[in-house]
Amino acid sequence: MLEITKDNFENEVLKSTKPVLLDFWATWCGPCRMIAPVVEEIASENPDVVVGKVNVDEEEALAVQFGIVSIPTLVAIKGGKIAGQLVGVRPKEEILKLVK
Repeated sequence: MLEITKDNFENEVLKSTKPVLLDFWATWCGPCRMIAPVVEEIASENPDVVVGKVNVDEEEALAVQFGIVSIPTLVAIKGGKIAGQLVGVRPKEEILKLVK
């Protein structure tokens, strides 16, 4: 799982040939900690998907760029474009549908 910052965003996300799942989170966010193990499972079980975490406190510009108002927010990106978004704690199957 990658830590996504403004410095690696273009190469790791926009230029990725694989679907990308971004997890917008913060250390103080309880629901973010609840969903983290599910996101980690998806990362380890799906080598065909790039999974990245974006800390909204450290990467405010990316959070603003994606219009993040609630966390956790999961965003799927395919071919450099937003393909879908989920807000809140969601089941693994629902998250997988977002990126598959």
